[in-house]
Amino acid sequence: MPTARLRVCHPLLRYRVGQLYTISKHSHQESEKGEGVEVVKNEPHEDPIHGPGQFTEKRVHLSSKLPSWARAVTPRIFYITEKAWNYYPYTITGEPWCSFLPKFSIYIETKYEDNCGDSENIFHSDKILGDHEVSFLDIAFDEIPERYYRSLEDPRFFSSAKTGRGPLREGWRQHTKPIMCSYKLVSVKFEVWGLQTRVEQFVHKVIRDILLIGHRQAFAWVDEWCDMSLEEVRAFETQMQVATNQKLGSQHP
Repeated sequence: MPTARLRVCHPLLRYRVGQLYTISKHSHQESEKGEGVEVVKNEPHEDPIHGPGQFTEKRVHLSSKLPSWARAVTPRIFYITEKAWNYYPYTITGEPWCSFLPKFSIYIETKYEDNCGDSENIFHSDKILGDHEVSFLDIAFDEIPERYYRSLEDPRFFSSAKTGRGPLREGWRQHTKPIMCSYKLVSVKFEVWGLQTRVEQFVHKVIRDILLIGHRQAFAWVDEWCDMSLEEVRAFETQMQVATNQKLGSQHP
């Protein structure tokens, strides 16, 4: 399964602010000494096609989070360098680099639209039509790993005091207004004989879990970010970046 077409709906708009807030808070929460996500660069970037945006470079420290079969063949200190370009409502995550895994690559294109996920061929690419089925991820009813479950972040029970949204019931995607959808085209390649299928399937599963957890948290934390401006959430992002890097013992400011 080298490529997957995923769609994740969310019962809120202004997701640009929610996305930035959630990524920053989640990264800080998950970072432990020597583990987690370290931000190396976070700076404005201009693209001739997509216009103004933001470029980030991160080191994703993974050593203790790998399954036992992967830890057996990786160094004790292990991280992947991830680069991302955010031209909301279009984003690219790609060019992961790891000296230990030179034949490993992940490339994710994302587009955000205010609908329930019914746009066809949103990436305008003939090669993906018919080749890969569309998978809808349900933030309320799809399972996530037990270790990441928090009852306060469960959309089936959460109710927002500020927006009045939630809890989410069966079939919520069809009747919820307003609603937005994150369309994702995810490509994973690991060209190593004997491990290719296993690694590619594992990475796709990890990405799926990350998407579900992130969207669940964005909904559950909506009362924390719904009143923020873009400038305010960027300031929060910088604050969390510094705190997270310090938590990781980083020398980067």
